[in-house]
Amino acid sequence: MNSIIEKSLKVSFSYQEYRDFVTDLAKEVKTTGHEQREDLIHYTQLNEARLHRLDKTTQVVDEVKAVLQKLSKEYTWLVISESWCGDAAQILPVINKMAEVSENIDLRIVLRDDNEDLMNLFLTNGTKSIPKLIIIDKATNEVVNDFGPRPKAAKQLILDYKAAHGIVDETAKIELQKWYLQDKGVSTQKEIVELL
Repeated sequence: MNSIIEKSLKVSFSYQEYRDFVTDLAKEVKTTGHEQREDLIHYTQLNEARLHRLDKTTQVVDEVKAVLQKLSKEYTWLVISESWCGDAAQILPVINKMAEVSENIDLRIVLRDDNEDLMNLFLTNGTKSIPKLIIIDKATNEVVNDFGPRPKAAKQLILDYKAAHGIVDETAKIELQKWYLQDKGVSTQKEIVELL
């Protein structure tokens, strides 16, 4: 596992590098990943707008900030993402704001399709669901915990919708985005802090 994580870290982005990359892709009418499909390109463009808005509006709540500022160990937070992922667009800005609060967190981002070995270590119910945050102790390079692809309440919203309708369609995705808008990243912050 350590060698796979090290390999992924060597090709990782800082948050700003990732944001610049997604912005450029949106302008070029492209997407990350191994497929350049119209729907994925559309989601990349939509997510660029979401990322831009959330970078400006996301705030770390005081109780989470207090925990992050008192961290006694140094961590690498490695996030597996893709530009077309709606959950990643909602969660990455929150994770970034959390990392900015603590000098003991180094945030790095990798693309799922370019880091398949890493993704396969952190499957969710056998699927390559993203985003996936991997919390690594910097001193030992050991994985402390992981989070993702979405907060518990958001997971439940999708499970309930799928149970009622049999599929996750555009309506479900809209409901999920509304949930993220109302939650303002608070559930993500609290759930990640509980993992430290």
